[in-house]
Amino acid sequence: MTTLCFHDQVIAILPKLRVQALALTRNRAGAEDLVQDAVCNALSAEESFIPGTNFAAWMHRILRNRFISNLRKRRDTTDIDDVPQSAFATEAPHENRLALKELASAMTRLPADQREALVMVVIHGMSYEALAEATGCAVGTAKSRVFRARRQLEAWLMGDQPEIGSPDHKRATLRFDALRDRLSAPASTPL
Repeated sequence: MTTLCFHDQVIAILPKLRVQALALTRNRAGAEDLVQDAVCNALSAEESFIPGTNFAAWMHRILRNRFISNLRKRRDTTDIDDVPQSAFATEAPHENRLALKELASAMTRLPADQREALVMVVIHGMSYEALAEATGCAVGTAKSRVFRARRQLEAWLMGDQPEIGSPDHKRATLRFDALRDRLSAPASTPL
């Protein structure tokens, strides 16, 4: 009975694994191969899974580790433009397709850890605790990654902020830090 329950859980999580794999590989064929490899790894390690623990986090961790192993074997990546239009939820009018393309382009500019965290929380609906467990980081780090990813995407898409690492971004960060320090000074300190 335990085997059936385990196999049912594997089957139930396949759609979420496919989405995560697509976010990681940015290539449909590569994503399918990654999911297949991760499921094979999980089935061969079935005895190591402890019933009652977070199965989704365990599977996402296996998938992520398999992706990292594959990257180390070959340094082959593909552009997000290789994702077919059918991967998006609805057929959108022209303006929406342009916005989705701009979002996809901005997503590729995010650091990998932030992009992965954002996909797992927003698309998969994972909790921050499950994200932290799946990625091997603290819950605060998981929350910070999602927050920074959302903030950076909003800035890029709204045109409000220079690109991270640019001279304009460094100057803006220094001005913000100085202003924050002045505002957090005790009331008796003259501004």
